[in-house]
Amino acid sequence: MQSLLASIRIAAATMLICVAGYATAVWAVAQTLAPDTANGSLVTGADGAIIGSRQVAQAFTQPGYFWPRPSAVDYDAAAAGGSNKSPTSPDVADRGLEMVERYGATPQNPLPADLAAASGAGLDPHISEAGALYQAARIAEARGLDPVRVEGLVRSGAFSPGGLLAADRIVNVLELNLALDAMDRARAE
Repeated sequence: MQSLLASIRIAAATMLICVAGYATAVWAVAQTLAPDTANGSLVTGADGAIIGSRQVAQAFTQPGYFWPRPSAVDYDAAAAGGSNKSPTSPDVADRGLEMVERYGATPQNPLPADLAAASGAGLDPHISEAGALYQAARIAEARGLDPVRVEGLVRSGAFSPGGLLAADRIVNVLELNLALDAMDRARAE
């Protein structure tokens, strides 16, 4: 009986240290070093309502907005994951062809690969700078903006995630779309 009580005390102490203590320590460090990221990188509107997260893609389908990469999980963060289909799967090929048609790509104006293929988790909030620039003309026309202004917005929001070690630049789709809406508000004033 004494061994059983000792085992229960050790198990309880271990759970307290390894579960509660460790989780609290990780939470405290995250809140101290990167509170925005630790709290989900949430984006709020002027009214304080949560619009989305800088870390999770959303489906934008209107012509006046930048469109994200396709999602194998229909942009459902609770179901994050790839399609687990082979690159030779007819379903993957069909989705790629659907995206090529949606963007109106041609052999003379090929679609950047990231706009035709889903990311590994299906929730990548970024697209390549080339992918955003590919959409600039459509967005400028839909919003009545100068295409050069939209391209400038893309270039100013683009960054290299690997710093100097990565030549390819990416942009956050939600942030670009919010900047477009802000541009519209400024024009209306």
